[in-house]
Amino acid sequence: MAIPPGFGPLFRTSPVLEMIGPLYSRGQGPDLVIGLLAETKHCNARGTVHGGILATLADVALGYAMAFSSNPPASLATANLTLDYAGIAKPGDWLEVHVDIQKLGSRLAFANCYINAGKLRIVRASAVFLVAGPLDGKGSA
Repeated sequence: MAIPPGFGPLFRTSPVLEMIGPLYSRGQGPDLVIGLLAETKHCNARGTVHGGILATLADVALGYAMAFSSNPPASLATANLTLDYAGIAKPGDWLEVHVDIQKLGSRLAFANCYINAGKLRIVRASAVFLVAGPLDGKGSA
């Protein structure tokens, strides 16, 4: 499968994202959508995408959408991440993470997201973030 139109390389990365990627994105801030083309390297022994990969996708999408929804971007730390797994993904599936920001406060931030494999919703996630201030010049959150 090809990367869908409108998606380009994720604008920000880290060593762990380099390891699981490449990750793709379209939009920015609250409209950010993150994508991943599932590969064998993302799978567990049963041949489906590992829940830890899905949790990482959710955490990154929630954090990036929330952080970059303000100017300057907020420095956030994940305080809580809850996932409900409702389906599976296999190699070759295109995964998209869609975020819904609930609230970005001065101390805490709240958001939800869904991960879709094609047209199937396979994960529902919610997170609480500690707001630590503006993002520093080094790109640290």
